[in-house]
Amino acid sequence: WRHGYRHDNRPLHEAGFDLNRWTWERKRRLWKQRMNIVAPSNWMAQCAKDSVLMQDWPVSVIHNCLNIDIWKPLDSAIARELANLPRTAPLIAFGSHGSNTAHHKGFDLLLKALKHLKAIRRDFELVVFGELEPKQKPDLGVPLHYMGHLHDDISMCALYSAADVLVVPSRQDNLSNIAVEALACGTPVAAFDIGGLSDIVSHGKTGYLASAYDSEDLALGINSLLDNCVHSTRDGANRSNPINEVRKLCRSRAKELFCEDVVGNQYKTLYANTIVSAKQAYATS
Repeated sequence: WRHGYRHDNRPLHEAGFDLNRWTWERKRRLWKQRMNIVAPSNWMAQCAKDSVLMQDWPVSVIHNCLNIDIWKPLDSAIARELANLPRTAPLIAFGSHGSNTAHHKGFDLLLKALKHLKAIRRDFELVVFGELEPKQKPDLGVPLHYMGHLHDDISMCALYSAADVLVVPSRQDNLSNIAVEALACGTPVAAFDIGGLSDIVSHGKTGYLASAYDSEDLALGINSLLDNCVHSTRDGANRSNPINEVRKLCRSRAKELFCEDVVGNQYKTLYANTIVSAKQAYATS
């Protein structure tokens, strides 16, 4: 998509009819007029700007929206009780729907990060959601809690609220839904500084952006977030709602970037500007 689909850059393992090239050639032939591209992340916008087909097209970044009236912090002590999770242990959450086999989701990088983290502290526990408990659980040297598949928003809000940090170790991600949802629930996010995760997380404020694919740096980030979120609530007395400043900042950032009203107004502005530009172009043609 950056250079065009040609015979000399076709992957060696492909043979026969080249559907990718055929589709790309149709687009190049039929897309005579420039279209306004809306990308959910700055990373995706840059991909469009780098492509042969869209490099001269107008590109805007408008994030996907979230209903923050539904996705909101719950009392963490109650959330832990409902989920049968430890009351005071530092909890790291990880969404694992297919992630343990999908290379781009970075489960192997998470395992390396947890190994580094254990050299710093051993009081944390891992909560895995989106995946059923396997017959043979991996031996990570820390307690593992498998939550299975959660199918409703309230259960997901409770899980985010119960966790002290959500880890998203993806190698590639556009605009991670679980990261946005976690922020809305007041839960900081540890991730690599790649893709749309760089848009979601404000480094040092609402989470930690580690150097790309550096598991040791990711472990340091997780540790710092656990220190911020856990030390003030270790006795469990003050765990209700996002009283911690980090949790407040997470919630505020979700409102600022992903609220339906905010995103809706951005689209209104884009459409209005597009109509004005089209009228001006028509008037001068």
